[in-house]
Amino acid sequence: MTEHRDAAFADFVADHGGQLLRTACLVTGDAHLGEDLLQTALAKAYGSWAKVRAADHPVAYVRRLMINAHLSWVRRLTNTERVLETFPDIADGDPQSAHAETDELRQALLRLSPRVRTAVVLRYFEDLTEADTAQLMGCSRSTVNNHVSRGLAALRGLLTPRTDDDLTPASRRHQ
Repeated sequence: MTEHRDAAFADFVADHGGQLLRTACLVTGDAHLGEDLLQTALAKAYGSWAKVRAADHPVAYVRRLMINAHLSWVRRLTNTERVLETFPDIADGDPQSAHAETDELRQALLRLSPRVRTAVVLRYFEDLTEADTAQLMGCSRSTVNNHVSRGLAALRGLLTPRTDDDLTPASRRHQ
C-alpha cells in the first residue's frame, strides 16, 4: 500500500513539479526560496496524499498549499532583514538580452508587495482565472482585481524605458 502511494506521489511530482517550481520561484522571487517553498508544500501534500489525490484538481490543491505556506512565511518574516550574498550587477550591453529581460522582470516583481506579486503571478504566469486566484489567495475577486491592477501599473512604471521623448515641454524648459 505504501509503495503504491509512494509511486503515485512520485508520478505526480514528475508530472507537475516543474510547473509548481516555476510558480514557487516567481512568487518568492528567489530560486532557493522557491525550492524551499515547493518542498514544504510537497511534504504537506505527501502527508495527506490520499486527500490530495482524491481532490478534483490535485495540482490546484498543492498550489494552494504552496501559496498558503508562502503567505504564512511573509507574515512571519515581514520585519526581518534579508542578507544578500552578492550585489546585483548592472548590465550594459549584455549579449544575453533575453536573460537580462527575464532578470529585469524578476527584479520588478520583487518590488511588488507579496500579495500583489502573488496575484500577478497566479493570473498572468499561471493563467488562472480571477475566481481561481481569489480562491487560492483566500480573498474576493475584487481584491484580486485590485492587486492585479496595482501590480500591472507598478510593473509598467518599472519596466518602461525612459527616453528624452518622455520629457514634457514643461520639464524641458527647466533644463
